[in-house]
Amino acid sequence: MSGMVLENIKGDVELKDVYFRYHARPGQLILDGLSLQVASGTTMAIVGESGSGKSTVISLVERFYDPQAGEVLIDGVNIKNLSLDWIRGKIGLVSQEPLLFMTSIKDNIIYGKENATLEEIKRSAELANAANFIDKLPNGYDTLVGQCGTLLSGGQKQRIAIARAILKDPKILLLDEATSALDVESERIVQEAINRILVERTTLVVAHRLSTVRNVDCITVVHQGKIVEQGPHHALVKDPNGAYSQLIRLQETRGDERRKIQDSE
Repeated sequence: MSGMVLENIKGDVELKDVYFRYHARPGQLILDGLSLQVASGTTMAIVGESGSGKSTVISLVERFYDPQAGEVLIDGVNIKNLSLDWIRGKIGLVSQEPLLFMTSIKDNIIYGKENATLEEIKRSAELANAANFIDKLPNGYDTLVGQCGTLLSGGQKQRIAIARAILKDPKILLLDEATSALDVESERIVQEAINRILVERTTLVVAHRLSTVRNVDCITVVHQGKIVEQGPHHALVKDPNGAYSQLIRLQETRGDERRKIQDSE
């Protein structure tokens, strides 16, 4: 695909006055003049209620869609002017439901970097907290994962997806609710792996569980397609009436309700 490539990518990501609506829902504005900057090597979390536009930001940076107005920039260059293959090569994506192919674990990890050595594959699996469970499988890295990874648990699938992202060594990492479908123990293991790979990358995290983003450089709270609050966790929690504090209380309330239901069963 034609388009520019950047010789030395720093990894600055910016959305500038972005307006976006999905073609299937033309009457609903998803992003309403949204602007944000993620400096090279830093981690930003985007949080907000369901339907606030969080995951759409990830889709625009990956260029699954283009905004109707405004710009998405990498290192100050509009991504419409960049080669799509080049963009996808520089970006690693781990989503809530990772795409796994009906082939071996090894082939799933090397997707996007087919010339990787077995040593590189194993190192990526170790960093992703995946090596232990892979080594216990009867065929190790040659084990077939089944259709869409059905022979693996949710946590195992996520760790394979993270190993794939590590192997690719992307300058920009996108995590779209990467741990939201997992139980507490699986989430802890996957989150540990994620924390290990954030170093020296530009990372954009869309998070449902706020506990997973307390330590990021900047938290951006989105409501109805607009940014309503921004800053590090320790600064945002100082305002008990702020949008972030309200989200925390809402999650705590829902967690209490879930525990009560489980206790009564």
